[in-house]
Amino acid sequence: MENPSDIDPTLEPQYMMRLKSKCASLNDNTTLVEMDPGSFKTFDTDYFKLVSKRRGLFHSDGALLTDPFTRAYVQRHATGTFKDEFFADFAASMIKMGNANPLTGSQGEIRKKCSVVNH
Repeated sequence: MENPSDIDPTLEPQYMMRLKSKCASLNDNTTLVEMDPGSFKTFDTDYFKLVSKRRGLFHSDGALLTDPFTRAYVQRHATGTFKDEFFADFAASMIKMGNANPLTGSQGEIRKKCSVVNH
């Protein structure tokens, strides 16, 4: 029996059915599904087209549509006409991530469950 809480209500229904047909169960951790079907071998803005149609593979993809600022950003780049802006934004974000100075060794930890500190 299907548990309604196992279904992301924000997903586009046909995309959800396609995902369900590919994955045998919620415990299936061997099936690979493309994050960006159609252009998964190319670094481009097509991802935004999918997210704007509620066909994002991850919960975080759908969450981009819940905030007015990020929703506008997704919709802007879904048009495909602002590629130079996207690539500049991406480059700037990589520099910021490179400057993040993550904790290493005994200073930090890799969480077993991201929402809970390891005990």
